[in-house]
Amino acid sequence: MKKITDYQNKKVLVLGLAKSGVGAAKLLHELGALVTVNDFKQFDQNPEAQDLLTLGIRVVTGGHPIELLDEDFSLIVKNPGIPYTNPLVEKALTMNLPVITDVELAYQIADCPIIGITGTNGKTTTTTMLGLLLNANRKIGTARLAGNIGYPASEVAEKAEASDDIVMELSSFQLMGIQSFCPQIAVITNIYEAHLDYHGSRAEYVKAKWAIQKNMQANNYLVLNWNQPELQELSRTTNASIVPFSTKEKVAGAYLFEDKIYYKDEYIMLGNELGVPGSHNIENALAAIAVAKLKGVSNEAIRQTLMIFTGVPHRTQYIGEVAGRKFYNDSKATNILATEMALSGFDHSSLILLAGGLDRGNNFDELIPSLKGIKAIILFGETKEKLQEAAAEAGIQTIYLTENVETAVRDAYDFSEKNDTILLSPACASWDQYPNFEIRGDAFIQTMNQLKDIEK
Repeated sequence: MKKITDYQNKKVLVLGLAKSGVGAAKLLHELGALVTVNDFKQFDQNPEAQDLLTLGIRVVTGGHPIELLDEDFSLIVKNPGIPYTNPLVEKALTMNLPVITDVELAYQIADCPIIGITGTNGKTTTTTMLGLLLNANRKIGTARLAGNIGYPASEVAEKAEASDDIVMELSSFQLMGIQSFCPQIAVITNIYEAHLDYHGSRAEYVKAKWAIQKNMQANNYLVLNWNQPELQELSRTTNASIVPFSTKEKVAGAYLFEDKIYYKDEYIMLGNELGVPGSHNIENALAAIAVAKLKGVSNEAIRQTLMIFTGVPHRTQYIGEVAGRKFYNDSKATNILATEMALSGFDHSSLILLAGGLDRGNNFDELIPSLKGIKAIILFGETKEKLQEAAAEAGIQTIYLTENVETAVRDAYDFSEKNDTILLSPACASWDQYPNFEIRGDAFIQTMNQLKDIEK
């Protein structure tokens, strides 16, 4: 990493722990900053704070007292999940105290190129695909995954060497806290409506996403989804060099034409050779291919890598087969759009969908066109009655209401036949019954494995 001296003897407040906060606090401490960590969780229930205290880092726990701002801090490094409406954050901004996230800190110390990936859907899949592509037949250095994908950006940047690449998944929350951050290559997979409870409006959400390119120049590349007129329009406002990708037309980048994938008219592979189903995964692959080509990865390495890519855990992930039934785990589909995308990749006549979860007050009318022709639907959670109405409107003949994911798997298996596909794609958040979508997906996998044991 770069041995910067910007923080030597400077008072810095790290607001909120979790993985990114711990990493930022340790890094700043190593860079000579006078670090105070403030976390809402009580100290006796806070092993991360206890660990930092043993390193000589000051910790304040049990709330976010505004009085901390009387201490003349030079900077706040904020956990992305803490909203800007937090009273301490609001007060800091009125004081013109800089508030950044750890991705800005990572950029400041990174000794290698950063490739930033954002978007409403497909970030994690594209990031994972790209990491594999950049490591295919690589002779020098490593492509390291970082950011919203689960590896704290500052920790990864601290370990990265000059011959590496950092492939960084970036949420809108993280991008709101950047100042000088400038990736060598940036990707926007798509922009839809999301996180309005955090951003307040769609315009503010789009503004946060678009911030990924704000410091980029002509020698940097911005890879954009050309299927979206909004991104085409925004592309006129950047200094970066645009590389488009599209499944609808030939473009001066990566595109799908007659089920063949090309990069600038150079044939790469067949679209149906991808190891993961769905038109959305074609888009993800095109974005990853565009970056891989910019980084000099060969066509054959791209093809071989994407043919064996079977997906990311909980994202249209193929998890196995029981008695001729294929099981796919798409627990990460916590909104209608994600489920629509997943459904586009399957033959509906042999598809059994498992859906339901937290009721956020919306209806499911938008989902109806995507539900048509599905063989059966098994519904659970707070939204099961609302989804039942949508399924009936879509003309689905077989609709079951059940208790949870585990019972839904068993009901689906009992109803299904050989060569059917059983897909968990809930279209809802998990919090009514499961702490997060990962645990919900794990429940799906575990129940499938129990069926497998019974069949033996």
